[in-house]
Amino acid sequence: MRKLLNSFKEVLVSILPMTVLILIISGIWAPFTPEMLASFIGGAIMMMIGMALFLFGADISMMEVGERVGNFLVSRRSLKILIIAGFFVGMFVTIAEPDVQVLAGQVAAVSEGSINRTMLIAVVGVGVGIFLVIALLRFVFQMKLYHILIIGYIAVFALSFFTNPEMAPVAFDSGGVTTGPITVPFILSLGSGITSGVRTSREGTDSFGMVALSSLGPVLAVMILGVIFR
Repeated sequence: MRKLLNSFKEVLVSILPMTVLILIISGIWAPFTPEMLASFIGGAIMMMIGMALFLFGADISMMEVGERVGNFLVSRRSLKILIIAGFFVGMFVTIAEPDVQVLAGQVAAVSEGSINRTMLIAVVGVGVGIFLVIALLRFVFQMKLYHILIIGYIAVFALSFFTNPEMAPVAFDSGGVTTGPITVPFILSLGSGITSGVRTSREGTDSFGMVALSSLGPVLAVMILGVIFR
């Protein structure tokens, strides 16, 4: 019950100020009609309740499952299992991410179908899957995070000269939407489970950086898609 109350407090602190600000702005510069006002307030209340329940569910399920999966992957002592499981976990968690679904729907609507919604979701998922594997291998082989990030972003900016100009903004946005309420808790807890099995002197901090690497993957993947369909 305490976790549920904490979730409601977090959501209230996050959403209530924004809701009040919008109401103030609308009251001064762009007044709502009574119907719009009722719809907005009702929607804000439902969003608060929904987000609180969602975060509560993620806390008691996704984070624990992610850590257990990480412990399992390390305990198997198999690089093949780590790579295969890491790829599919990253891909399917991303496909389930609501933010990715919203972005893909908006891109498909704005582009009038020229950028396929399903294909974009699949490409973003594959990108996260590949770079989640790279993030997991970083723990195993003790690679430096900044080396991978520097190489990755050099590749991103190099591809930006060759990709379809319409795809470049979509690529960078796709990296942002993968840091949503499903993906982030799961990836962080997965990293925590991995590092607890791979004993290092920096076990506490090594689990960080996975989200940064995972969000780089879809940027590169969508850039490559733009090069192919230019």
